[in-house]
Amino acid sequence: MMWAYVLKLVVLLPLVCGLMIGCLYLWRRWETRLQANQGERMLAVRETMMISPGLKLAVLEFEGRKLLVSVGRAGVTLIDRGEK
Repeated sequence: MMWAYVLKLVVLLPLVCGLMIGCLYLWRRWETRLQANQGERMLAVRETMMISPGLKLAVLEFEGRKLLVSVGRAGVTLIDRGEK
C-alpha cells in the first residue's frame, strides 16, 4: 500500500513540475508576441534612468511631444515638456 503511494509520488511530482515549467516558458514567449501585436500606440517610453533606489526619470513621447517625468514612491511628477 505504501509503495503504491511512493510510486505515484515519484511519477506524478516531476510530471506536474514539468508542466508548470512548460506553461511558464510558453507564457513568457507568447506574452512578448501579444504585446507586439497591439498596433500603433499613442504613448511610448523612450528612455528611463534610475536616479536613486526609489526615484526614476523617464522620457515619454506623446503626440510628437517629449515629456520628462519623475517616477517615485510618491507618484509621477512632470518635470519638463519638450518642443514639438
